[in-house]
Amino acid sequence: MVLTVLLIIIYISFISLGLPDSLLGSAWPSMYPSMGVPISYAGIVSMIIAGGTIISSLFSDKVIRKLGTGLVTCISVLMTAAALLGFSISNKFFELCLFAVPLGLGAGSVDAALNNFVALKYKAKHMSWLHCFWGVGAMTGPIIMSYCLERGAIFQLGYRIVAIIQFSLVLILVITLPFWKKAVPVNNAQLNSEQEHKVISKKELLKMPGAKPALIAFFCYCSIEGTTGLWGSSFAVMTQGISVETAAKWASLFYFGITFGRFLSGFITLKLSNRQMIRLGEALIAAGIIFIMLPFGQVTSLIGFVITGIGCAPIYPSMLHETPMNFGAEYSQSIMGVQMACAYIGSTFMPPLFGILASHIGYSLLPFYTGSILVLMFIMVEMLNKRVDARNRLLS
Repeated sequence: MVLTVLLIIIYISFISLGLPDSLLGSAWPSMYPSMGVPISYAGIVSMIIAGGTIISSLFSDKVIRKLGTGLVTCISVLMTAAALLGFSISNKFFELCLFAVPLGLGAGSVDAALNNFVALKYKAKHMSWLHCFWGVGAMTGPIIMSYCLERGAIFQLGYRIVAIIQFSLVLILVITLPFWKKAVPVNNAQLNSEQEHKVISKKELLKMPGAKPALIAFFCYCSIEGTTGLWGSSFAVMTQGISVETAAKWASLFYFGITFGRFLSGFITLKLSNRQMIRLGEALIAAGIIFIMLPFGQVTSLIGFVITGIGCAPIYPSMLHETPMNFGAEYSQSIMGVQMACAYIGSTFMPPLFGILASHIGYSLLPFYTGSILVLMFIMVEMLNKRVDARNRLLS
C-alpha cells in the first residue's frame, strides 16, 4: 500500500519535473525579441539551469543520505516553483539568468533521488511509465505556453501557470512526507533501506568496470534530447518559415513522441530487456534524424521530430534501471548522482554549442549535429555492455 501511494506521488512529481524542461525552448522565439538579446542566448539560460543541476546531482548522494528521498523531493520542487515564479515576473535577460540558478539546483537532487528509488524498488515497466509522466509534463509545458501566446498573452503568464502547478505539488509532498519513512523494498535482493548503500569516492567510481562509457552515454543522450527540445522550434521557424506560435507546437510534438513512446515502453519491457530497449531507441532516433534531413518540407520534418521523440523514449529509463545491475545496488545511489550530472553536462554544453554553430552555419545543421552524437552514444553503450559482461564472467 505504501509503495503504491509513493509510486503515485513519484509519477506526479515527474510531471512537475517535465513541465519547466520544455518551457524555455517553446517560449524563446517570443522571449528573445522582447528582451533585446540574440536568439543564441537561449543557450546561456539553458547552460545556467543545467549547471545548477550538475552541482546538485554531484552532491545528491550526501544530501539524500542526510535528509531522505521524501524531504529532498519536497525541498527541490519548492525551489523550482519559486524559480518559475521568478521567471514569470522577469522582464530582463539578467533576471532570467538569476532565477535559472535555483531552477537548476532544484532539479538535480530530486532527479537522482527518485530515479534511484524507482530503480531499486520497482520493476522496469514502472521506470518507463515514470519517465512517461515526465513526458506528460514536458509535452504540457509547450501547450500551456502556446495557449498563452496564441491569445496574445506574454510569455510570463505561461511561466506563472506552471509555477502555480508546482506550488500545488509542494503541498501534496508536504502532506505525504510520512509515507517515505515507511517504504520497504520489493524483494530481498535489493537494499533494505536508503542508508545501506556504500559511499564511494568519485575517483573510485570512475575505476569501476563500465563506469566511463556509461557516463559518456548519459552525456550523449541528454545532448540529443536537450538540443532537439531547445532548438526544435527555432529550427522550424528558421528553416521551414512557420510562425512562432506554430513552432511552439513542434516542441510539444517532440515531447509527445517521448511521452507516447514511454507509455508503450512500459509494456514492451515485459518482453524485451533493458539493453534491447536501448538499441531499439537508438534505431528509432536514427530514423527520425533521417526524416528531418529529408528536403521535403514541413511534413517530413514534423514526422522526424515525432519519431526522434519516440526513439528517445526507452533509452533514458532503461539506462537508469540498469544502474543497480551494472554496478551493484549498494553503489547505485552514488553512481546515479554522477550519471545525472554527466547527463546534465550534455544538456549544459551541447545545446549552446549548437546555437553558436547554427548562428554561423545555419539551423539546418540540427539533424547532422544530433546524428553525430547518436553514433558516439551507440559506441559507448556497447562498450559498457561488454565491460559489464566481462566483469560478471569473472565473478561467476
